[in-house]
Amino acid sequence: MNENEWLAARFEEHRDRLRAVAYRMLGSAADADDAVQDAWLRLSRSDADEIDNLGGWLTTVVARECLHVLRSRRRRREDPFTAHLPDLVVIPDGDLDPEQEAVLADSVSLALLVVLDQLSPAERVAFVLHDLFGLPFDEVARVAGRTPAAARQLASRARRRVHDARIPPPGQDLARKRQVVRAFYAAAWTGDFDALVQVLDPDVVLRTDFGASRPPTVVRGAHAVAKQARAPHDGQLRPVLVNGAIGTVITRGGRPFSVMAFTVTEDRIVRIDVVRS
Repeated sequence: MNENEWLAARFEEHRDRLRAVAYRMLGSAADADDAVQDAWLRLSRSDADEIDNLGGWLTTVVARECLHVLRSRRRRREDPFTAHLPDLVVIPDGDLDPEQEAVLADSVSLALLVVLDQLSPAERVAFVLHDLFGLPFDEVARVAGRTPAAARQLASRARRRVHDARIPPPGQDLARKRQVVRAFYAAAWTGDFDALVQVLDPDVVLRTDFGASRPPTVVRGAHAVAKQARAPHDGQLRPVLVNGAIGTVITRGGRPFSVMAFTVTEDRIVRIDVVRS
């Protein structure tokens, strides 16, 4: 094995983790792959013998590239019709094969990605690096160009936003969540307003994204969301997992019309994210 092959082999040992970091920061598989590829190019042009901690060095390079991308996105948002939707990981709901289980384990809930996308670039980087990947604040500070105390404050603000969104931790009982979502659709099909309200959390949020065509809409509160709930009589529902959450794909005329992801906490729906095609 020559030196380039040795260096490439060492890089591959870190690729999956680097991609996971980048995806959580950017919400885009393609952008995450680009950030990881940039890290490889930087490494191939560097003197690897002078890098004491290769994993840490690569994480810093990827995180700084992600921070640059996030700041560029924020500047583009001066256009009110410019929107960035997270990439959806959609898997048929049912028995998962090993490959699907691996994809699901590496996914992040759509609800969390939406909340992260509302943070400032520095807040998102601090939260992802510290809260999701356990980097100490002195390392986070070097990436964000802040002091460790400032990096701690960034992560704290982001953590409050995530907590306020009431996003449950991954790996909770999917079977019980399916029952809650089925009850929601059963009530919607029959037009049972009271049953809809019962299955919704009093502070439920319904968020609908339309891509770059127009800004998202947000409806809050059980009664307001229940009034919006309509069974798609001219469409077909297919149960899926959307970034690990119980969801559905609605098709019309055999073509996808929308994707819905349900966040369920304590047997109540606390958030519904809808992405229109």
